[in-house]
Amino acid sequence: MTHSSAPSATRVLRLAALAVPVAVVLMVAAVAGGIGSVLVVAGLVGLVVGGLALQRGGGRLLRLRGRPATWVVTGAALLTLVVGTTAYGATHPSSPRAPVAVATASVRTSAAAAPTPSVVAPVVVATSRAAPAPPRTAAPTGAPGSALAVLAALPVKGRAPMTGYARVADFGTAWLDVDRNGCDTRNDILRRDLVDTTGSGCRVLTGLLDDPYTGEAIHFVRGESTSAAVQIDHVVSLGDAWQTGAQRLSQAARVDLANDPINLFAVDGPTNERKGDGDTATWLPPNRAFRCTYVAHQVGVKKAYGLWVTAAEKAAMQRVLATCPTVRAPVSQVSSVVLPVAAAPAARPAAAKPTSVPPSVAHPDAGVVHPGAFCSPEGAIGRTAKGTAMTCRTSATDSRDRWRSSS
Repeated sequence: MTHSSAPSATRVLRLAALAVPVAVVLMVAAVAGGIGSVLVVAGLVGLVVGGLALQRGGGRLLRLRGRPATWVVTGAALLTLVVGTTAYGATHPSSPRAPVAVATASVRTSAAAAPTPSVVAPVVVATSRAAPAPPRTAAPTGAPGSALAVLAALPVKGRAPMTGYARVADFGTAWLDVDRNGCDTRNDILRRDLVDTTGSGCRVLTGLLDDPYTGEAIHFVRGESTSAAVQIDHVVSLGDAWQTGAQRLSQAARVDLANDPINLFAVDGPTNERKGDGDTATWLPPNRAFRCTYVAHQVGVKKAYGLWVTAAEKAAMQRVLATCPTVRAPVSQVSSVVLPVAAAPAARPAAAKPTSVPPSVAHPDAGVVHPGAFCSPEGAIGRTAKGTAMTCRTSATDSRDRWRSSS
């Protein structure tokens, strides 16, 4: 019994000594690489065992008896290795970044060997001083007599408060007969701006308005519920005028401002109500074709009554008038405000008169104008929003210059 148990114990210890490391390796392979790694390790172990058994001639290593059994173990190990390698490759695809890294490295290597292209030179070369800031664009000033030129001469100040403003107390009742022709200002403007009018004495009862603010045709019918469809708008609203210098005017001058034809247009009622007391910086007519005329009238009114503009208002006016630099600001034939006289520039020596006959001076082009509106200078030309040619002239029944059809 003693002789037979000792070899058995020794064999068990040998098997344990071999099995424990193999088990540990298989566990590590399973954690690190999954079933594919386990099969690869098992296949390698089988190949090692089979190889050792074949080297001993198919001895009793690990109970492998004879060469056939040894070849079976070796073949099974080889098959396990192949299967494990395939499984590992399927579960661990190669990273696609490797070729990119190689390609990048090769590009950098070739780029380092090749000379630097000349187009990169301006980027690499730098100066210690910062690049100069681009020059500011000068504000447009316009030709002499244009609305842009008149705007450039208007003072720029902040908006005064509305304290003390009262429409009737400060600017008179709407509407007065300031020109003493027997008709109030509203009916004068309706008769000027509407076509196909009918009336009774001074009162305009019906007519058709080509609304300058919207470009729409509005049929006017006098009545309690219909008259408000056409309203008379103050181009420079009375609230805006009060905040930009009208507080300092006399009562008579403010009444003139409220009834001056260059400050009035017959327009669509709801659009006029949306405007409120807005200036150019906060409101412009929806009809873009009329904006130049609208802003030019604002400039003319502010010039005639010595009003100022705010910085935002002036900037907005310049943006509009820059699109029509030749349009002229209308001149008031009503205002009696005495404006400060600017200092005359130093006289320059008179230039020699040319011997040739100077060419005739072309009449200024006022751009888009409103038919019937007062205008200056006489002979100026313009066009309506629909393209009808207009001329600033008098008529057989009206000695005042107005925009009238050129035909």
